[in-house]
Amino acid sequence: MPQAPIHGRDMTNGPMTGHLLAVAWPVSVSFLLQTFYNLVDAFWLGKLGKSALVAPTITMNIVFIGIALAMGLGQAGTTLISQYKGANRPGSMGRAAGQSFILQVGVGSILAILGLIYAPTLLRWLHTPEDAFAGTLIYMRWILAGVPLMFIFHVYQGIYSGLGDTIGPMRINVATVLVNMVLDPILIFGWGPVPAMGVAGAAAATVFSRGIASALAMWALLLGPGFRIRLSDLRLDRDMISQLLKVGLPLSLGQAGTSLGFTLLIGIVNSFGSSVTAAFGVGHRVVMMVSVPAIALGQANATAVGQNLGAGLVDRAILSVKRSALLITILLLPLTTATFFFGEHITHWFINDPVVIGYGHDLFRITSFSVFAFGLILVLFGAFQGSGHTIPYMVVNMGRLWLVRIPATWLMAVVWDMGPAGLWWAMNLSNFLAGAVALVWFLQGGWKKPIITRTH
Repeated sequence: MPQAPIHGRDMTNGPMTGHLLAVAWPVSVSFLLQTFYNLVDAFWLGKLGKSALVAPTITMNIVFIGIALAMGLGQAGTTLISQYKGANRPGSMGRAAGQSFILQVGVGSILAILGLIYAPTLLRWLHTPEDAFAGTLIYMRWILAGVPLMFIFHVYQGIYSGLGDTIGPMRINVATVLVNMVLDPILIFGWGPVPAMGVAGAAAATVFSRGIASALAMWALLLGPGFRIRLSDLRLDRDMISQLLKVGLPLSLGQAGTSLGFTLLIGIVNSFGSSVTAAFGVGHRVVMMVSVPAIALGQANATAVGQNLGAGLVDRAILSVKRSALLITILLLPLTTATFFFGEHITHWFINDPVVIGYGHDLFRITSFSVFAFGLILVLFGAFQGSGHTIPYMVVNMGRLWLVRIPATWLMAVVWDMGPAGLWWAMNLSNFLAGAVALVWFLQGGWKKPIITRTH
């Protein structure tokens, strides 16, 4: 069967700024929708009592290892697809997509099986409260059973991002988030003939929604219009699998290492009391929302860099990085300036506690512009990812927390007795140092060479 015409956005021609914005805005919408759904999920589970909120909290700490793998391998697919698209090699694109599918389904299935077998042991290692153990185990087993579905969607999302089409994944995200939001209260509390499932109902709603997402993703990849995976692309290609792992594993390790670092960091923050923890929680939520444009533009930049390096257009890949940095400056600098001056009011909007508001004021005054620095780091990460040279991503991302922020937090907040201000200054220092290291690595220029070979 002949390969269908390549669809998506060709970022090797035309105005770069328009391309970047067109690819970035659907990513922003998807991220915000998922954030909103998580809040709704917590809202309904909170109606069951505080023990019901233990299940998703503990489960996500374990499942994030799978999420990190799925995201890293999915982004590896983005890298190869974008470079082959830029090189105008649809056959290689199809083979990369097919091998990405094989790899992710295989890894997702193995993780699900191991997780289902060892779920009780994992919960005991994590000292799950006895009153929440049974509910958490049921919830975790539901979520683990749906892990392969999550991997399938990440295959699709990675491939379409490489094509420059982020609207397709956004549409599926919108549909499944809406389904999830409708199913949550029905399955948790019961409705008509549907029995009340409690905590398990929230997990079942998530798995059902992921099933819809993976079904739509497979239809698009195998039967949809435009780019398709052919049956011949699903024959095992060890060289292509190796290339996907070479690009994807550093991304996965960087994300997983960052998550583990934040878990340890939160433990240090908690030692200063609930007021400091509350201020940190507010700050973290605001920072994530403010960073959405940078996250989206970082992904758009990765696609543009990949396509242009694949086409041999190094100058245009450099242009993508420069335009992304300019757009992030235009979008993010005013936001971080606002948090600097109005951090106290932002904190008050979340919680009316004078002590927490005071800590929030200090947090935003000290950390706001380091968030802007982190936004620029994401641009450089996009260049490393798009080129396929992902070791810098792993080193900078993990080093930012494990080599700088965590030791600096302990030194400043505990040894130097700076208290909570030491926490905030450690955040500031880690972002600026990580930015400096990423910039030096970027300027060395190793990222300018694509990882694909020039011949089929």
